[in-house]
Amino acid sequence: MRRSTDLALTALAPAIWGSTYLVTTELLGGWDSLALALLRALPAGILLLLVMRQWPHGVWWHRALVLGILNFSFFWVMLFISAHRLPGGVAATVGAIQPLFVLLLAGPVLGSTIRPAAVLAALAGMLGVALLVLAPGAALDLWGIAAGLAGASAMAAGTVLTRKWQPPVSPLTFTAWQLTAGGLVLLPVLLWWSPDLPALSLHSAAGLIYLGLIGAAGTYILWFRGIARLGPGVVAPLGLLSPVSAVLLGWMVLGQTLSPVQMLGMAVVIGSIVASQFLQPPPPSPILAKE
Repeated sequence: MRRSTDLALTALAPAIWGSTYLVTTELLGGWDSLALALLRALPAGILLLLVMRQWPHGVWWHRALVLGILNFSFFWVMLFISAHRLPGGVAATVGAIQPLFVLLLAGPVLGSTIRPAAVLAALAGMLGVALLVLAPGAALDLWGIAAGLAGASAMAAGTVLTRKWQPPVSPLTFTAWQLTAGGLVLLPVLLWWSPDLPALSLHSAAGLIYLGLIGAAGTYILWFRGIARLGPGVVAPLGLLSPVSAVLLGWMVLGQTLSPVQMLGMAVVIGSIVASQFLQPPPPSPILAKE
């Protein structure tokens, strides 16, 4: 029962991430993606730091910085480049390789067994995402694909290292460290980029608050908690729920069509996620801080 609860709570994170497209298009049209990444990370991180009042110490200064870059700064910048150079379906399909990267990294870094069936399940998840979001004849761009692969690699490395470097603090504090570090790294990039931002309105303010408090702080607390309790090999495939959620929200809220091919892709994604839960060995019990 506890494992089922952990899985359900962790799955909430990518399910909520799928709403990012809807919130961005409906409430934050015209806002630069890099600015949104910064405003999504830094205010939420600072707010959590003020609440928790726990700073990194010792090796956790540089570990928080490394993880903040991998899980947020570099990942979001690569996602930003990929999204601008590739059609959305291609970018999502390239990003869906992340669970496979996690499996391959977890072997040498964590000593996990790489099971061929788990690799096949990860490849099936990529196929399902392609069926779900990839349009026929979608244009390919070499630099866009490279950026998407780099972003998926960064997030995979961050997922594995999050498990390897289990912090002596709660997931709430751990998330605060990474969000703040990731946001601070993005700040000079944004100042150099200096995009023109639209005036702040009630709608855009609501969108920014949602992305920061719920889409970043709340979801990543659940994500990092899941990695600590379940292991990266189990958690990473859950990320494929994000494009599923995005397509379902587009159908329910925006009235977008849902074709038979997309429904097949959705079934393949769900099947690969379910299969991956049975193909991963249980991780060693983590030493968890009080939550």
